[in-house]
Amino acid sequence: MAEVADSARTVILTVDDDPGVSRAVARDLRRRYGATYRIVRAESGASALEALRELKLRGDLVAVILADYRMPQMNGIEFLEQALSVYPGARRVLLTAYADTNAAIDAINVVDLDHYLLKPWDPPEEKLYPVLDDLLAAWRANDYRPVPTTKVVGHRWSARSSNLREFLARNQVPYRWYSSDEPEGRRLLEAAGADGQRLPLVITTEGAVLIEPEASDLAAHVGLATTPAADFYDLVVIGGGPAGLGSAVYGASEGLRTVLVERSATGGQAGQSSRIENYLGFPDGVSGAQLTERARRQAGRFGAEILTTREVTGLEANGAARVVRFSDGSTVAAHSVILATGVTYRQLQAPGCDDLTGCGVYYGSALTEASSCQGQDVYIVGGANSAGQAAMYLARSAKSVTLLVRGASLTASMSYYLIQQIGETPNITVRTRTVVEAAHGDGHLEQLTLRDVEGGATELVDAQWMFVFIGAAPLTEWLDGTVLRDERGFILAGPDLTPDGRPPADWELDRPPYHLETNVPGVFVAGDARAESAKRVASAVGEGAMAVMLVHRYLEQS
Repeated sequence: MAEVADSARTVILTVDDDPGVSRAVARDLRRRYGATYRIVRAESGASALEALRELKLRGDLVAVILADYRMPQMNGIEFLEQALSVYPGARRVLLTAYADTNAAIDAINVVDLDHYLLKPWDPPEEKLYPVLDDLLAAWRANDYRPVPTTKVVGHRWSARSSNLREFLARNQVPYRWYSSDEPEGRRLLEAAGADGQRLPLVITTEGAVLIEPEASDLAAHVGLATTPAADFYDLVVIGGGPAGLGSAVYGASEGLRTVLVERSATGGQAGQSSRIENYLGFPDGVSGAQLTERARRQAGRFGAEILTTREVTGLEANGAARVVRFSDGSTVAAHSVILATGVTYRQLQAPGCDDLTGCGVYYGSALTEASSCQGQDVYIVGGANSAGQAAMYLARSAKSVTLLVRGASLTASMSYYLIQQIGETPNITVRTRTVVEAAHGDGHLEQLTLRDVEGGATELVDAQWMFVFIGAAPLTEWLDGTVLRDERGFILAGPDLTPDGRPPADWELDRPPYHLETNVPGVFVAGDARAESAKRVASAVGEGAMAVMLVHRYLEQS
């Protein structure tokens, strides 16, 4: 277990599974820094992460984290990777033997490692303290004091409150939630001069009070960019999921002036995943939020602009320009466009579901609402990976999780590793050939009527929480009349436009469309919105990169 002192000083944390080494590191750290820093010691990655989360909840600062490379269950690199999401500003040091130097060098790119130290570090006056002195000075120069958080006051069973919390969480905006019927929530309402009849209420870090704010207004108040800095770009990427973020990273890194436009929050469906375990390079998995935040920072570092709460309603070709029209009537133009609009979960058509959405019925919001499900019975509708990942995540704290699957088994739509994990989790039950017939409740979900699709028998069950992950509907209606789509709304591109070997009727160029190019030259598609796409994170990122390569080819020949 981690040793956490009672002092409120800034923390230096060290983790090593060898008790002797762990004590020696802590001893040397206390000798030099104990008067001004609190030294926290842990003997496993798991206990160190627990200590970090406790420190975070208390509002403490962590300046430096030192982790041994060779630890069982979770090595130092894997631990630092997870610690990055808890304390992104902390300086990270890997303790390693000479034989593991290559792993330490690789970690510089994987976890933004600041330094690695070879063991033994004796004498510390020469090999340990000078390094830490520099790292602590750099940490202090960046001023990682806690950032004031946005406060949200709302009602537990409020669709608008739920949507607002999800918007802030997915956009990585720190906030604190206060229920309107609890003392602190009432105090905030009184301080804001509000009677609580119109919720949610938001108090920004600057003290501005917003009542039932629209997403665009809220975005502007919490520091999210909503307006393009220019009128014309080399590349406009529409959609901020894995494909869009991949396009933005590769486009900006290769010199294209790039802007990404997202209507809600970056990450798409993948950004809502509690754990993605089959993405290359993350053997212990990575959360959708972590992957999204890294990609977003990476795109920004290369100079890509990222706009949120901008809904695109039209696309037209105007000579060599491709003009993107927003819902407010404004436009932005570019030489090329990549459509990475992704898909959205289909809505349950069962009676009662519409009225209870956000009040016990949720679409892809397992992460935001998970804390409220502790010790309760939860139902999940769907049989694909997103449903399986949500089931595994919620099963950590829920009393029970019931997975409702229309088909005869999970094998047709879910990855094998997830099926195995679900089978080994005692509080998850899989009910196949079962659908939701109706949802019932007064103001919030209270019961579900379930139906057996084979025999037709129905059953009424008590339920306060239902998360829905069914099907994929492309967000492409706004392209009607411009870009060709299949009967389900997915975008046709490349070979799918030329099934008989001839280009589309309105194709004006003397070459066939490139592989990811639509029937509009210079307009490409990547990710789940493309007809017959793989619907996997890795393939979406790959298509985003490939689309940028084809954009370059298009621009060279234009």
